[in-house]
Amino acid sequence: MADLIKGRTWKFGDNIDTDVLAPFQTISLSWEERKSSILPTRPGFVDEVKSGDMVVAGKNWGCGSSREQAAENVKNLGIAAVVAESFGRIFFRNAIAIALPAVVCPGITEAFDEGDELELNLKGAKVQNLTKGTSLDCVPYTQDMLAMVEKGGMMNVLKERLAKKS
Repeated sequence: MADLIKGRTWKFGDNIDTDVLAPFQTISLSWEERKSSILPTRPGFVDEVKSGDMVVAGKNWGCGSSREQAAENVKNLGIAAVVAESFGRIFFRNAIAIALPAVVCPGITEAFDEGDELELNLKGAKVQNLTKGTSLDCVPYTQDMLAMVEKGGMMNVLKERLAKKS
C-alpha cells in the first residue's frame, strides 16, 4: 500500500447505514447484479464514482445491520478510503479486515467540500485538503491494523502467520 493515498472526495452526511450500502435483497447477488443497488439515496453516485476516489462522511458511517457486503461493496466501487467523523463498529472492523482504509477524523466534514482533493497519510494519521491547503489529524491505527491494511487484509495476515508456523 502506498504511504499516501490521494483522490477526489464524495461527501456524505451522518448515519449512512448498511441498508443503503448493501441492500438486503442484493446480498447474494453477483457484483454486477448488485452494483446498481448501492447507495440508492445518492442517485448517480455508482455511475460517476471513479477508482481512487474517497468518501468523506459524517458520524456513524456504516451503522446498522452486520453486513460484510457493505464494506466489500464500497471497496468494489474502487473507493480508496473512507474518512469519517465516526463509524459503525462492525463496518469499521469489516473494512480493516478487507484492507479498505476506514479512518476516523474529527472535523472532516467541515474541512472538505465535495470534489476537493484529499491526501491521506495512513501511517501518519493525517489528511490534507489539497484544494484548500488545510490539514487535520486523524485517529491513528494500531500497528496490527496498519499491518492488516498494508498486507491486503486479514486473510493475507493469517496466511502469512500460518506459513511461518510450517
